[in-house]
Amino acid sequence: MEIIVIGGIAAGMSAAAKAARTNKDATVTVIEKENYVSFGACGLPYYLGNQFEDEQEMFARTPEQMRASGINLLLAHEVTAVDFESKKLTITNLTTNETLVKTYDRLMLATGATPIVPPIPGIESSNVYTITKPERVMTLKADLADYQNIVVIGGGFIGIEVADQLAIQGKKVTVIEADNVIMGGPFDPEFSNKIMEAVSEEGVIIKTQERAQEFVTADGKVTLVKTDKGEYPADVVIVAVGFRPNTGFLSGQLEMLANGAIVIDEYGETSIPDVYAAGDCATIHHRLAGTMYIPLATVANKMGRIVGTNIASNSEERMAYIGALGSSAIKAGAYEAASTGLTEKQARGLGLDIKTTCIETNNHSNYYTVQEKITIKLVYDANSYVLYGAQLFGKNETVLRLTGLATAVHAGLTTKELGFIDYAYAPPFASTWEAINVAANTAK
Repeated sequence: MEIIVIGGIAAGMSAAAKAARTNKDATVTVIEKENYVSFGACGLPYYLGNQFEDEQEMFARTPEQMRASGINLLLAHEVTAVDFESKKLTITNLTTNETLVKTYDRLMLATGATPIVPPIPGIESSNVYTITKPERVMTLKADLADYQNIVVIGGGFIGIEVADQLAIQGKKVTVIEADNVIMGGPFDPEFSNKIMEAVSEEGVIIKTQERAQEFVTADGKVTLVKTDKGEYPADVVIVAVGFRPNTGFLSGQLEMLANGAIVIDEYGETSIPDVYAAGDCATIHHRLAGTMYIPLATVANKMGRIVGTNIASNSEERMAYIGALGSSAIKAGAYEAASTGLTEKQARGLGLDIKTTCIETNNHSNYYTVQEKITIKLVYDANSYVLYGAQLFGKNETVLRLTGLATAVHAGLTTKELGFIDYAYAPPFASTWEAINVAANTAK
């Protein structure tokens, strides 16, 4: 069996490794246009922020390690066309510019996503960066000492993480966000506002409901960012406004969402037999909301493992994915925030009859040192009390509580059950009534 995986980062390498272990007789080939594999881009903001110095920490496996495990690698090669009927790939060697053709029995599409670069005049300047590839971020880090005024376009995960890390280093950072809140996807407004306050405490200036209109340049570099409401001096501009699936070369041959994300089923298979997809180029099944586009590393790795099993197995041995919850977390200054399942906004958008509770409670017993407040919001069914989602904000010991809440949402527990779950107690870690218990028992 000839298995070809297009893309060798998170989902692709996870699938390839699992496929090679699952079917020892299969030939597994990964085609990757970069010269590396298994790269964790989530570490880039923290590498830029000097939380660690060795960029190799962001690579889970080297090409040599993958080849030693029996996987064929074609690095610096790009698939430019797919003929699904004849099962042929047209591939360009990016080093020699030669074209070659390969056939497959089963194919996985793991082409990832590209950062959206809006058509703002001046955006092609040399000091405009996206935080997605190691080489560009290494360049930015090497020159960072020469920069003071940094403008970040976009208030999502990457924008806020980068802004936070640069502010810690004493940079003057301004975030421009078109929405009326930052982090408006995974969080309801009250939590978005808390995150904004936390980052602002580090010195980050956040401008919401404002759009960049022009990057004023001199000698090929941006010197000033003009928005519809103001002007901001800039030594560097970082663009982090979202991602677009890398599926343009497929020319709409498969079922896709409007943004180009490939629609897959619970087995990772696309609308074309023997063709699978996963990661930032594909959809995912959300346990409560159905088919969604959720470009998160956790989902990519899990779905990659599922595809690796299924692409190398007989149909009766295939595994179905249990579904995602969009669980996510972020560090914001001295604080932490996390979300799982549905926000209030998402639940109401789905037409669900819900109630919410939002409380502030303590992280552990008052007589143990450094007691802190944790804010917890629960979204639950108004009649059955089944938990649909949760959000948290606080300092120490906050985000790890999301593990229990995500499990509760996944299992369909009610707030009434959650209020009496027997969580571990010791004064350094919790109160006799764990914070999750306290929140759940306020659900009426």
